[in-house]
Amino acid sequence: MQPEIRKLVTYDEEVLIEGFRKAATPWRMFAVAAVVKNPWAGRYVDDLSPEIRAYGPVLGELLTKRIIDLAGGGDQIEAYGKAAVVGLDGEVEHASGLIHTLHFGNHYREAVGAKSYLSFTNTRGGANAPIMVPLMDKNDAGRRSHYLTIQFAIPDAPRDDEIVVVLGGATTGRPHHRIGDRYQDLKELGHDVDNPASV
Repeated sequence: MQPEIRKLVTYDEEVLIEGFRKAATPWRMFAVAAVVKNPWAGRYVDDLSPEIRAYGPVLGELLTKRIIDLAGGGDQIEAYGKAAVVGLDGEVEHASGLIHTLHFGNHYREAVGAKSYLSFTNTRGGANAPIMVPLMDKNDAGRRSHYLTIQFAIPDAPRDDEIVVVLGGATTGRPHHRIGDRYQDLKELGHDVDNPASV
């Protein structure tokens, strides 16, 4: 059982001026996407696990290799995330199934040496639907400079019976970050890192 991949798409953005000021170093955000036939399209399936276990490693390995090559190495990626968009003959559960499995995500986490979980979106839409890939620091979930979103679309995908599976990354955080990190707010509010009020 192998995923049927119709096409692979690469998105690459390099920002030189942000907010009316030149960036100290170019700010790159990029993504790689696989347009895959949805094995569950048009029907209700109780157990999604056989396809998840079969597709996850293949897609995880393929997309990780492509995004690492695009970045110039895993050490070049500071922020990362994932997304999936299922076509109209599928359930959001189908999009979730292909990206919310360690059989998929661990390839990317290990390749970039990450400690944080992969931020994500899973949505449904037709061809040219917006693909939103949220990113965060690969090692520090509270580092707000690396809260980013890649947005792009594929004009002919997903078809009704397809799923677009995506990995995203960035070489830095926002060039002129100045809103502080999550830890400052927690300290001001008297909360610990898990955010309940301190005793």
